[in-house]
Amino acid sequence: MMTDRIGMGAAMPDIALTGADGAALRVGDFAGRKLVVFFYPKDDTPGCTTENLDFSALAPEFARAGTALLGVSKDPPARHAKFAAKHALVAPLASDAETGGLSDALGIWTEKSMYGRTYMGMERTTYLVGGDGRIARVWNKVKVKGHAAEVLEAARAL
Repeated sequence: MMTDRIGMGAAMPDIALTGADGAALRVGDFAGRKLVVFFYPKDDTPGCTTENLDFSALAPEFARAGTALLGVSKDPPARHAKFAAKHALVAPLASDAETGGLSDALGIWTEKSMYGRTYMGMERTTYLVGGDGRIARVWNKVKVKGHAAEVLEAARAL
């Protein structure tokens, strides 16, 4: 199911996610702080690992900019915990629901195609959410190289 995308200025949907520890987590838990929510396709794949390492490396800078980080994919919490431990990731990870989750609401769980095969998958997308819960900036179809640094600059400017 393709949903219209929610863009800049809209309220970020407050749909429950599951943290790597199995606890419920919501965007609303970060109210009053800036938040970067980066959606990626799959734990422990080359591009996704690089993206998570880049955000983790810059986590102290994001903290100084008053900005929390949250990485989201459809992988289960136990897989997130293993991925985070394996790569010493510090940016928290959350699991999105199989159906009707945050990525569905945002329109980034979408039909993809590879080698002539069509399947549903996560479009690598990053959202910068202001302390008011509204989307301040969106990066669609993210290219990993240099992305975390670009998001950090936008967070500092917000």
